[in-house]
Amino acid sequence: LALPGVPAALGSALGGTPIQAALSLNSALAALGMVKGQGMLTPSGLAHAWALGVTLWATFGWRGWTLCVLYLIAGSKVTKVKMSEKQELGIAEGRGGKRGPENVWGSAAAGTLCALGSLKWPQYATLLKVGYVASIATKLCDTFQSEIGKAYGKRCFLVTNLKPVPRGTEGAVSVEGTAAGVVGAMVIAGYGCASGLTPWSSLPAILIASQVGCFAESFIGAIMQDNFPWLTNELVNFVNTAIGAATAIAIAVVAL
Repeated sequence: LALPGVPAALGSALGGTPIQAALSLNSALAALGMVKGQGMLTPSGLAHAWALGVTLWATFGWRGWTLCVLYLIAGSKVTKVKMSEKQELGIAEGRGGKRGPENVWGSAAAGTLCALGSLKWPQYATLLKVGYVASIATKLCDTFQSEIGKAYGKRCFLVTNLKPVPRGTEGAVSVEGTAAGVVGAMVIAGYGCASGLTPWSSLPAILIASQVGCFAESFIGAIMQDNFPWLTNELVNFVNTAIGAATAIAIAVVAL
């Protein structure tokens, strides 16, 4: 993935500054998405994804931007696994898996805060990049865990007491879903390190943090989500990705 001169040449072609390049690229892709009728985002979701894309390219460059694109593609694909069966059971994502604004920011708000924080505190940019990658790894881990668990989970257990529960229950875990979640986290963490966004030495911290964030999400779902109507899936997603980011940063401070 280390292609000498390519990112600089691309940035130069798109615009003279990172923000100009960010605006040019994301505006062109958003327009193309509208013309082609892309199926991953709702119209308003596409507009919010444009804002997210501009922010990420302008702060973390092509590496941070492509990491989020990788999450969007992988997350959208896995959401549609056995979609018709999940719809019949009433446990499928709404809108056929299309992401709206609430999904965009529920998944990426914590990472965006890391990106913006790197502008305010450039001396901590390396740590904040680790937090950013961990937040996205946590979210893809959660998405893989949930969607594969709902599609293939043979036995599901409530994370708080290990009692058997139906697939799709808030706070439920399965062997199949947990294994898939680890794979999802590895995809994001591996790309973040291979692209040079974060050092390879941060890989264990990111992977550990992604599991901490995912299990925190399962506990919140099992204990709190049914009792507090305002605790939406999107808010829980923000919390678990923030936990993933903070955990990775804390480990990196000690270990790196």
